[in-house]
Amino acid sequence: MKGHSRWRLGTSYFGVLQTSTIGADNAREDAEFGPARRGDELPTWVANKHERLQRIRAAKAALEAEARAAAEAKRAAAGPPPPGAKRGPKFKRPPGMPSDKAQYNFTDPESRVMKHPDGYRQGYNAQVAVDGAHQIIVAQHVTTNASDVHELVPLLEALHANLGRRPREVSADAGYCSERNLHARRRRRLRGYIATGRQKHGQPTATRATAGGPAVSAMRRRLQYAGHRSRYRLRKQIVEPVFGIIKQARGFRQFLLRGVRKVTGEFSLVSTAHNLLKLAAAHA
Repeated sequence: MKGHSRWRLGTSYFGVLQTSTIGADNAREDAEFGPARRGDELPTWVANKHERLQRIRAAKAALEAEARAAAEAKRAAAGPPPPGAKRGPKFKRPPGMPSDKAQYNFTDPESRVMKHPDGYRQGYNAQVAVDGAHQIIVAQHVTTNASDVHELVPLLEALHANLGRRPREVSADAGYCSERNLHARRRRRLRGYIATGRQKHGQPTATRATAGGPAVSAMRRRLQYAGHRSRYRLRKQIVEPVFGIIKQARGFRQFLLRGVRKVTGEFSLVSTAHNLLKLAAAHA
């Protein structure tokens, strides 16, 4: 790794295994569950009306608490209204109440429904920073937030903690683009190439020319000025193949464990295996 200081950031979504067992050894399953049971039967609480009602009430309370927290965070971010400001439109539902479409997962309550190219998936959002020379994962973490906009700074800090120094250059896709992230990049004195919108014909330019604040506008001009010579184009050939290798070559497409802590450890092992195989191939 010495001598290389260009890193590319990326994200991918992994689902969670929804069945009750993950083992494949029949003898072990027979010993654990009995020869008359498959091991994928519904939990016992489903058949108990009283316990089922308690779990539904607990899930409802969790959704309401999550909605209240989101409403409070939104109110705090907006700040107090200016003097003389007009009242906005009437709320469709009381503030802090969950949407009618809000969902709760009894198998893994910490996972979230996330949009995926193939539709929607219950799972987690995996984040990685990859070395520009060898496709080595130098930082990674897992989040329950489907959006990437809050993940740039944690990745940069993890990268610094792992390597003991900051990179000279980073690139990331439009999911990481925000005024806050671009200012954070500048404070860390990083040369950066962050897409400001959806790509068109291979160019990292925004489809809406007026989108974003001054920092986003400056980044857009930088990318447009460079055109095909922009270093942003390297991101796809560095980060995306890593997720392709993990999913297709290694066969890791869903987490086998549940809960953020366990899933984070699982993805850490997957990342370590990827790095070891890369290093082994480089020295073969």
